[in-house]
Amino acid sequence: MQLGMVGLGKMGANMAERLGKGGHHIVAHDLSEAAVKKAQEKGAEGAHSIAALCEKLSAPRIVWVMVPSGAATETTLTQLASHLQAGDILIDGGNSNYKDSQRRAKELGQRGLKFVDVGTSGGVWGLREGYSMMVGGEVATVEALRPIFATLAPSRDLGWGRVGPAGAGHFV
Repeated sequence: MQLGMVGLGKMGANMAERLGKGGHHIVAHDLSEAAVKKAQEKGAEGAHSIAALCEKLSAPRIVWVMVPSGAATETTLTQLASHLQAGDILIDGGNSNYKDSQRRAKELGQRGLKFVDVGTSGGVWGLREGYSMMVGGEVATVEALRPIFATLAPSRDLGWGRVGPAGAGHFV
């Protein structure tokens, strides 16, 4: 699958690398040009802005956000939403409050965008060992993302699961 990864800190960069090694095409963006360059060296396609990232993705676009919770997540999701179209999917893999995730799902849904929240655990060891992911979102959307979760998890069927509607992933 093709997806954008926004936020190339320790976890985001390692997740992008694991996904790339798993055969996915990654378009990577970060505020740090050095982080983008490092992701490119590991096989990702670099994007030097949110707009460029969205332009490089084919519809329906999938974008995974791994930035600090709070204002950084809110700003990033707002910027992304302004460049996306109905049917595109936004994934928040950070540590957002579940109530914010519920609100975001509703607001983005009114624009025709799909939203999935993923409580992600694995730290810097996730690159080698895989990540544990608690996923919140609509069943059909989560199923469409199955190849991504299966690649990031310790094994294709273990280490991740849909735990309920939007907000549930961050609640759990």
